[in-house]
Amino acid sequence: MSTTSTTRMRNPNLREVAVTGIGLALPGVATYGDLLGPLPGEGGFDPATGLSGRELRHKDRASRLALRAAEFALHDANLTDADATFTGAADATAVVVSTNLGNADSVCAATDTIAREGVRGLSPLGLPQTSSNVIAGWVAIRYGLRGPNLTVCNGVTSGLDALAWARNLIVAGRAEAAVVVGVEPANDVTAKLLGEQSTDAAVAVVLEPADAVACRGARPRATIAGYARAGDLAAALACAGVAEEESVGLWLGDEAGAGAGQLLAGTRRIDLEAQLGPLSGALGVLQCAAAVAHFQGGATGNVLAAAGGPRHDAAAVLLLTPRPTTRPSTQEPGEHP
Repeated sequence: MSTTSTTRMRNPNLREVAVTGIGLALPGVATYGDLLGPLPGEGGFDPATGLSGRELRHKDRASRLALRAAEFALHDANLTDADATFTGAADATAVVVSTNLGNADSVCAATDTIAREGVRGLSPLGLPQTSSNVIAGWVAIRYGLRGPNLTVCNGVTSGLDALAWARNLIVAGRAEAAVVVGVEPANDVTAKLLGEQSTDAAVAVVLEPADAVACRGARPRATIAGYARAGDLAAALACAGVAEEESVGLWLGDEAGAGAGQLLAGTRRIDLEAQLGPLSGALGVLQCAAAVAHFQGGATGNVLAAAGGPRHDAAAVLLLTPRPTTRPSTQEPGEHP
């Protein structure tokens, strides 16, 4: 994707897409409400116990984290039954994964094996883990999801880009729902690549058309109202349709990005990476989860999530609003249990 390209979503005639489920596999964070800080620093997801089990055998760490986050998100969206079987439209549900380092450990392990033993030393069980789309593939296989399936590996903006691509699939009629996962594992390979200890982080959100959400009696948590990616943050803000009169109650991004526009000078700011460490491809999807927590906490104003900026080759912004404007013709959205 070109760093000078921009995409605008603020079209009132487009089908509205809502967030209906959130799932976290993030050590030290018990619920997505914790993302608004201060973080408890303990409790929440435990990789030592949460990444074990027969169904997770022979899978790389990033895939195991993603599967756990997807499990929690689909349950939260009321799209699985008591046996954790998917109950939605499997043929029309997409999986979009954002990760920049996801299965690098598997690729490096395979490369080391070839260097030592040649290709005959490779195990057939390990080869699938070297696919660049392995994480999205495992999520789809686990729940029988046969809609579009892809991985976005796009640097710091990757998570926001993945949400935008999932939304586009729904608006274009290619999918009736999407599971969006942002995941990065903590291991020796990622630490070496980053030059610092990485963060075990996985977050999943479920996206559905707002009208379909109302029809099945689910609760829309937030609506994706605008998105743009451009060479710098100011251009992305302008293309996303964020103006000075826009009611933004929360800015999710770093301090360098927050200084890009005077319109957000008095807005509350949260930098998730400052609290959790490097998040890479998981950042944008985790920002979406924090936006939902902002709305459910009764705070006012929209949420603007931003990634990238002066230190990167591009910037992206995603504008989220509390609720869709779609009015169901038969019933009002029910409360999620």
